[in-house]
Amino acid sequence: MEIIKLEEVNEKIIVIRNENVILDRDVAELYGVETKRINEAVKNNPDKFPEGYIFSLQNAEKQQLVENFDRFKNIKHSINTTAFSEKGLYMLATILKSEKATKTTLAIVEAFAQLRELSRAVAQTVAEPTDENQKILAEKSGTLISDLLGDNLRATEAETTIELNLALLKVKHTVKRKVNK
Repeated sequence: MEIIKLEEVNEKIIVIRNENVILDRDVAELYGVETKRINEAVKNNPDKFPEGYIFSLQNAEKQQLVENFDRFKNIKHSINTTAFSEKGLYMLATILKSEKATKTTLAIVEAFAQLRELSRAVAQTVAEPTDENQKILAEKSGTLISDLLGDNLRATEAETTIELNLALLKVKHTVKRKVNK
């Protein structure tokens, strides 16, 4: 069985309506099922998906995704595209019971937890902008960003730099690695 990697989940998380979500088509891909199976699970269990757990994309939201991301071109003509919040994904996990569903859910939980931790660290530093807090944030953010991006930071005698500009805070993380040949 293929194990879902954290970076596979992270690349599926998008922000819509100021909320981190994963679209039904991406959830289906992660779980290894058809999108209609995900939507059937929601339809058959409406009491498990109250407001804030899932929402349907408006046409303007779909259009914006299609225009800005090639991977969403196939939702252009879809009748209904559903976005799952973190809570909605947890609830979906209670319905889907396969081994792959369990492993996928664990990867999703980890990805969202790391995003929340990074968000809390940024908020704390903005609230208390001391040099010590900024240093702690830089270290913590670097570790979290490395975890979120996974093995994509490989370099052979070079350095990789990631910069996040978060309104009042700019975080720069540099990874220097040398591979012995």
